[in-house]
Amino acid sequence: MSIVTVLECTRNPAMDPGPLSEIYKDLGDKAAEETICRALEDLAIRLNRLQDVRAIAGFDELARQSGRMAAVAQGIGLTEVAIAARHVGTCARQRNGIALEATLSRLERGFDLAISQIWDFRDF
Repeated sequence: MSIVTVLECTRNPAMDPGPLSEIYKDLGDKAAEETICRALEDLAIRLNRLQDVRAIAGFDELARQSGRMAAVAQGIGLTEVAIAARHVGTCARQRNGIALEATLSRLERGFDLAISQIWDFRDF
């Protein structure tokens, strides 16, 4: 019988508050929240696309989508999400399915944590 160890990531993902501060300063509270909501929705849609494309082994499309996801994440200060998305792209370009699965899981976890972190930021 084998022993299975489940690893859990308990740390908060890295975030750069600078872009969010700029968005709030430039647009005001209401427009900033709408802009951030659109960006988060775009990231969620792209993450779903990555999962769908992974199912059919579309490595080139994975690389393109993850690059776009990294740009959007960086634009709202989600540093860890942007880094993980770029790493997904690297794995896709290398056509390394095993590394891709692990990195895509890391991206999913990071995105889930980043959503709550971004809304905690606006409370300041």
